[in-house]
Parts: sequence; C-alpha cells; structure tokens
Amino acid sequence: MTTNESWLLIDDDAAFLEILQRALTRRGISATGAHSHATALSALDDIDFTKCVLDLNLAGESGLQLLPELLARQPDLKILVLTGYGSIATAVEAMRRGAINYLCKPVTVHQLISGFETLATAPELRPEPPSVEEMEWEHIQRVLNEHEGNVSATARALHMHRRTLQRKLQKHSHWRN
Repeated sequence: MTTNESWLLIDDDAAFLEILQRALTRRGISATGAHSHATALSALDDIDFTKCVLDLNLAGESGLQLLPELLARQPDLKILVLTGYGSIATAVEAMRRGAINYLCKPVTVHQLISGFETLATAPELRPEPPSVEEMEWEHIQRVLNEHEGNVSATARALHMHRRTLQRKLQKHSHWRN
C-alpha cells in the first residue's frame, strides 16, 4: 500500500520518532522526523507535507507556539496534536490555534491514522476518548517519570503495592509504542 501522503512528525523523543517513522513507512506513508522547533521549520522548507503530528512538549518548548508557525508556512497542513499530559484547556487551545485533532499519549499508529481519517470522512465525529484503563496508564507513567523510573517510589506515591504496579507495567507495556 502506497500513498501520496507525507507526514511531519515533531517530537523530542527520538525513540518514539523512530518507531513511528518505521510504522508509517510500512504503511506506505512517507514520514520525516523533527525533534525541535528549528528542525521542524527547516523540514517545511524542503517538503510539502500533508499531515503533521505535533507533540505539545518539545524539550521545554511549547508545541502550541509552533502550531501557528507551521500553518503560516503550509496552510493546508492537517495537524494532530499529541500530549502526554492532556487537559481540556490545552485541547481547546490547540484546536483554536488550528489543530484538527488532539490525542493523549500513549497512542498507537492506528490511533494516529484514525485521528486523521475520522475527521476527513466525518468532521463532526471525534475518536473515542481514552478509556479509564488508558488514563490510569498515563497517570502511572507520569508518576513513574517523576520518580525517575523508580518502581518502589512510584508505588508509594500511588498508594499501591509494588508488585501490583509491576504487574500493571508488564500487562500494558504494549501501549508504550
């Protein structure tokens, strides 16, 4: 399956970018990764992109500030915003600035593609909100990150037994990609 689509992926997580690029390439979608504002804007000078996946937090820089710059350079660009820490306020602000959709990490490649396709076929529809299980996973990941990967400290902060946390981490490790 080959498409005429060219995606710009903007995220400061190099591993995430690489995995996403490979997954999209396997689906016949050309994907270019950028890890900062500067590299994203530079990529726009070279390629006419159809879609963009933009992370809200780019190593301390706000993706919300970059969003209007992307659209100023390529007005037809469809931008889907990703964030690890979703809130209604940032979702509304992202849409106000020109994003066509907003998803919370972790997401699968299928969810990203669906985030664009659902809007293309029926603009009044939105992908389903994250399940309670997905939101719990996000919260666990956020607290784990705050404790620098220390499972015991994370379990204490979550008021959860360490082994219970370890089981949850093992059970849902497929969401990391």
